[in-house]
Amino acid sequence: MDLVTPHQFYFTSTDGLQIACTRWNNRHPPRGVIQIAHGMGEYIGRYENFAQEFAHAGMVVYGNDHRGHGRTARSPQDYGDFGLGGFNLLVEDMVRLGVIARSENPKQPVILLGHSMGSFAAQQYVLDHSDTIDGLVLSGSGALDGLASLAKSTPLGKILNGRFAPARTPFDWLSRDPAVADAFLKDPLCFAALQPASQASFLAAASKLADPQRLRGIRSDLPVYLFSGSEDPIGQQTDGVRLLMERYRKAGITNLSHHFYPGGRHEMLNEINSCEVKTNLVLWISAILHW
Repeated sequence: MDLVTPHQFYFTSTDGLQIACTRWNNRHPPRGVIQIAHGMGEYIGRYENFAQEFAHAGMVVYGNDHRGHGRTARSPQDYGDFGLGGFNLLVEDMVRLGVIARSENPKQPVILLGHSMGSFAAQQYVLDHSDTIDGLVLSGSGALDGLASLAKSTPLGKILNGRFAPARTPFDWLSRDPAVADAFLKDPLCFAALQPASQASFLAAASKLADPQRLRGIRSDLPVYLFSGSEDPIGQQTDGVRLLMERYRKAGITNLSHHFYPGGRHEMLNEINSCEVKTNLVLWISAILHW
């Protein structure tokens, strides 16, 4: 498989911050668009293999480094700092990238895929912008209010890695594949936690993501696909994912699908059964886009 050359570009956010973005494209015209919202402490470059595979499947793949992450952060001292605009502006950056993706690919269907922190940003995105996408994929997600409640009494590290004691690394919770934790540790663009003000702004989104009235603003026919490992602490071992699905059902969303993977941890796209995970994702996208 010949590698697709990633195209890097920037746009200016409303607070003047330059948002670093990447696009992968291997087909003209494409079969659709996937916009990725990455998780906390990582950056869009960690999705290179995923983007290559989906670009070769005919999709245009877009992603940005969130504020305080990757190439968007002005320096390593800014890692984990969203700035004064906080989590809300991080979500608005995603909305802006979606506008760019649609303008560059008119009339193409758009799938928004959010992982971990990016999945909660995607949950907020669709409260007001569900009419701009054709499908929502949530990876390593759950009910943010449940996590916020836990975080009041339990250190974040214990929430994430506690079930995997004695842990080999602080990132054993990411995957059963030890190479994933090792690569995260060695990557100079990866880090462990948000800065306090940014974490507070992130957790403050919990109330709106659980608000029945706000959830009813999501269009009822939006296809939503959730996948999670059974041991994922962010999904509270699937309890938080099930709660989220129930909230979506009560809000009137009718096209809900999910996969729970026994033994899987947080990053199912980087798990020991990642081929199965990606195959199921392709099958869902194929059904949604009528390939």
